[in-house]
Amino acid sequence: MSRKRSRSNGSTAEDEDLRRQGPAGIETETEQEVLRTAVAGTMDSGQEGNEANFFTHLLENNRSWASKTAIADPTFFPACAKGQAPPVLFLGCADSRVPETTILGCRPGEVFTHRNIANIISNTDVSLLSIAQFAVFHLKVKDILVCGHTSCGGVAASLGNAKMDVLDVWLQPLRMLREKYADEIEGMDTEKRKKFLAEKNVLAGAENLKRIPTVIDAVRERGLEIHGVIYDVATGLLEEIECSEDDVVVKKRVAAFERK
Repeated sequence: MSRKRSRSNGSTAEDEDLRRQGPAGIETETEQEVLRTAVAGTMDSGQEGNEANFFTHLLENNRSWASKTAIADPTFFPACAKGQAPPVLFLGCADSRVPETTILGCRPGEVFTHRNIANIISNTDVSLLSIAQFAVFHLKVKDILVCGHTSCGGVAASLGNAKMDVLDVWLQPLRMLREKYADEIEGMDTEKRKKFLAEKNVLAGAENLKRIPTVIDAVRERGLEIHGVIYDVATGLLEEIECSEDDVVVKKRVAAFERK
């Protein structure tokens, strides 16, 4: 017999079954909602769990590192607590693959650091100028390393034309370099373009540093040196980029930017 129990709204039990039938064998709207909630809850719980576990892992790593370091050198942390006297200022990219202390083989306290997207050194960046002022004038660093790297996302973005909101403002110095060297870049393949622009960005950063009055004084008075390097993420090696300049160029820059 057919089951067509009539409802007060004129529909039958069969009609309601069809309306309640869900996709992929899920029988009812209620069951579908329960499944969606369960899946969402599982995903959220998993993500939160992974994040919590990773954070816990980081804390465990820290405790292990601190313990091993203290055992190997009981004077290390007490010395760090007394202050810092790093000989080097490292100006690099925020890329997670370019951790300055690691790639330079240094320890905490040996490298003063400032990193941002695409290691852009701008004379309008108050944060960068403050770092340079503190490192050069107060810490008396002996060397400044301007470090670019291969496979830089900021460089790649600057060679494209996609809209990136606030990043467009930040990457403008790189786009200006792209414009300046458009003829040279034209005949290069993609990878060569990236490396070429990364190198020019390092050189431009070094030039901008040499326009900072405090840096000008330190170069002249105590021999502060500025170096340009490119870090190869595929090999872990640093390649030096020649930053030396003609004396005439240096004199013109000093005349324009020094303060007395």
